[in-house]
Amino acid sequence: MALLTRISESFWSEDFWLPGNTTWADLEKDDGLTYPKFSDLYRPLFLSIIVFFMRFAFERWIATPLGRCLGIREGQSRPPPDNPILERQFQRSKSNKPLDKQILTDLGKQTDLSAREIERWFRMRRNAERPSPMVKFTESTWRFTYYVSIFIYGVAFLWQKPWFWDSTYCWRGYPRQDLTPDLYWYYMISLSFYWSLLFSQFVDIKRKDFWQMFIHHLATICLMCFSYTNNMVRIGSLVLVVHDAVDYWMEAAKMAKYASLQKLCDALFVVFTVVWFVTRLVLYPMKVMVPALFEPVAFLGPFGGHRPMCVLLVVLQMLHGIWFCMIVRIAWTALKKGKVDKDDRSESEEDDAPLDEDDDEHTRGESATRPRQRNGTRAK
Repeated sequence: MALLTRISESFWSEDFWLPGNTTWADLEKDDGLTYPKFSDLYRPLFLSIIVFFMRFAFERWIATPLGRCLGIREGQSRPPPDNPILERQFQRSKSNKPLDKQILTDLGKQTDLSAREIERWFRMRRNAERPSPMVKFTESTWRFTYYVSIFIYGVAFLWQKPWFWDSTYCWRGYPRQDLTPDLYWYYMISLSFYWSLLFSQFVDIKRKDFWQMFIHHLATICLMCFSYTNNMVRIGSLVLVVHDAVDYWMEAAKMAKYASLQKLCDALFVVFTVVWFVTRLVLYPMKVMVPALFEPVAFLGPFGGHRPMCVLLVVLQMLHGIWFCMIVRIAWTALKKGKVDKDDRSESEEDDAPLDEDDDEHTRGESATRPRQRNGTRAK
């Protein structure tokens, strides 16, 4: 018990969390101000469960009917004909990469299929496991609705706050700064959503940047919890509003893509790219990250709680750089093709390639199920 007490005292050391000449008792005084409490951070965990169920209700009763009105396909792609040999190979190497030539040769000998027929079977098999356009549309519609709503709410109440225009107000009088109800709920709602994203990421559409997104959500949650605990909510609110300003553009572009509104998708993607660059590679480092690195030291002097915040802010900026490289790659591909093809982060987006005109019904279906006799002749 004594060991746990010492660990708790070390973790909550005032020398680490708070600037000089400040104690936790100062943040519990009845001086007319409301201060964050660490116990408040349990609420978003419970609220995230509500958000999780709200999402599924929204997708079922709002997003899906909207998708039907837009003519979005609901069913999954038709599976390929049963073939135990190809199925075993598929389970061993689930990948979008083309099969090795040697593997194709071996499979051809075992199944009496051509290389093109085998590749077609694997393509159809992968597509059969992928979610339908309707599933992807409803997910994007939910995220679009949240990001637009929280961005409007954030700008609406921050517009009247002095730190929205001058970041030095994030540190003037710190940590004795009032936690207003609008700022409190901005944190609680945002934390609930990011917790729900962290959990639902394991059941959502699989993407190539799964671990980058996981680290991003985790870093965001850690940054928010840390900033809330030691009342750095003002700088935290600036981080949130900068991130919320761009996300809904990407979700809108994806919604247009799934609805086959290609020109609208292209236009929205251009807007998204510009807004991303301005907010996350210009405004975030210049107006949020860099001031947060140096202004607290100028106003308060060095203190331990400032360093973890700096690390988390820099991690977010590094992720911004990685994602922008991916965005540029998508944009470059779109320029060459004349359209935005798909979300390059997704491993679940591969269109059904049309069958060649010279493929007859025998090639389409029965050829993939034909067994091969040991003497090399086909079974009749």
